Amino acid sequence: MKIGVLAVQGSFALHVKSLLACSVEPVLVKRSKHLEGLEGIILPGGESTTFHIVMSEDDLLVQLRNSIKNGLPTWGTCAGAIMLGHGEGIPERWNLINIEVVRNAFGRQVDSFVAPLKINGLESPFDGVFIRAPRFKLVSPTVEVLSSLEGEPVMASERKILVSSFHPELTNDLRVHQFFLTKFCDWHLRL
Repeated sequence: MKIGVLAVQGSFALHVKSLLACSVEPVLVKRSKHLEGLEGIILPGGESTTFHIVMSEDDLLVQLRNSIKNGLPTWGTCAGAIMLGHGEGIPERWNLINIEVVRNAFGRQVDSFVAPLKINGLESPFDGVFIRAPRFKLVSPTVEVLSSLEGEPVMASERKILVSSFHPELTNDLRVHQFFLTKFCDWHLRL
């Protein structure tokens, strides 16, 4: 199974490490040609404005957005979730999941924290790492909220798109990666 990781900026290397630990072949996506043959893609945390600028240098932005619109299973963490959602300001949002995503709404870098999260489908809490994390607002009824923190959604899905405002790649716990691979990419856990 080939899963792409957008590799133009951000925490892509840690997602690659997690995918390798799941015995999945990661593909570094830096140009539109790297989208061929993928069975899913992860849009990592990082700086969403920088993602937008770098992807606009080739047709990657247009091709990636079209691939997701056409059903490519996609998981956006933090900045990746910002790009997938809708909202005001820079960067231009892709409006591919019916959630308003507000940048840096959990605070600045110094306000980073870790919180135990109950995630639908996981038996025990997952340590959610929040770094300049976005908030999910105006969640449509068509969106399934998979985890909340103090009553606010922090992980959700709609169709073949998963978003999380926290960073699972910053832990050694592979369960959220396995959740994405299993529920969205039809992957079967290899023991």
